[in-house]
Amino acid sequence: MDLVLDICDDLFFDKLWAMLVPLSAFADTHSTFQSLNSSFALPIANSASTWSQMVAHLPHPPIAPDVLNSLYTSSAKPLTQISAWPRDYVLRQLLSLTVVTYVGIHILYFLFAWLSYKYIFNHDMMRHPRFLKDQVKLEIQCSLRAFPGMMLLTLPVFQAEVMGYSKLYDGLDTYGYFYLFASVPFFLFFTDYCIYWIHRWLHIPFLYKIFHKPHHKWIIPTPFASHAFHAVDGYLQSVPYHLFVFLFPLHRVLYLVLFVLINFWTIFIHDSDMITGHPLENVINGPAHHTLHHIYFTVNYGQYFTWADRVGKSYRQPESSLDPLLEVQALDKTKEQ
Repeated sequence: MDLVLDICDDLFFDKLWAMLVPLSAFADTHSTFQSLNSSFALPIANSASTWSQMVAHLPHPPIAPDVLNSLYTSSAKPLTQISAWPRDYVLRQLLSLTVVTYVGIHILYFLFAWLSYKYIFNHDMMRHPRFLKDQVKLEIQCSLRAFPGMMLLTLPVFQAEVMGYSKLYDGLDTYGYFYLFASVPFFLFFTDYCIYWIHRWLHIPFLYKIFHKPHHKWIIPTPFASHAFHAVDGYLQSVPYHLFVFLFPLHRVLYLVLFVLINFWTIFIHDSDMITGHPLENVINGPAHHTLHHIYFTVNYGQYFTWADRVGKSYRQPESSLDPLLEVQALDKTKEQ
């Protein structure tokens, strides 16, 4: 997330925070500003401004004279174009991360879910007897209710990443190219196994009733059901992704790419697809496997692979005879008769 925040700072947050909390707003409370203004002829905001008076009461990091002197001698920007909240100020980081996370999760959800819903999801499944009335609308509403809670729970982790507590790194050869490429399957197998157990524990009756039952409301899910769960449920199943980078090194760009692809995969496996017989069916826990999970509840807990379910004896092989589309077709034949 530190990479995303840096990009957003460059694009718009530097300007936004300079506008909202300009350094000039503190001119009346720091005599250093006045002396520097006399020396370098730097414009100071109108002290009578209502906004300046309001902003002047906000918290801000200490403004040392030597830092100001260095800043002003190397920058032609007026005080009104420099924020009193620098990039490394924790309050600014938290607020910026809140905006980035909240907006980002909505973009990922609606973009990928809509694409999957429009081009992959079989709309005939909406005629299934167990497909709820107005289900797509209900799935979206449930997701939107979950996003704020998920964001608040995840925010401390993102803040820790930004502050450098994770093992994310920059250079491609920092740990060697072998580790760079090996870290991808390592990340996938680590997170898949962790999510398997978290998901399975969420099916323990007292946990299921509180946290996971809302997601299993969707017996025949659409891609919009991918994030339609209790906020705590969604957060718990995301913990392994964040935990990995605090335990093991991972290139920060690779981490961002994997994070986006994981969100896409989560949406993809909720399209109620039961296409069977493909070469990787016994290895990859795809849409057919997850469709069976929503129908039978206690099988196929894995996220990407089938091995954890095989080890945990919860694996169920997708078969064409289990395709819920057969019920739709049977219902259509009954109506024709």
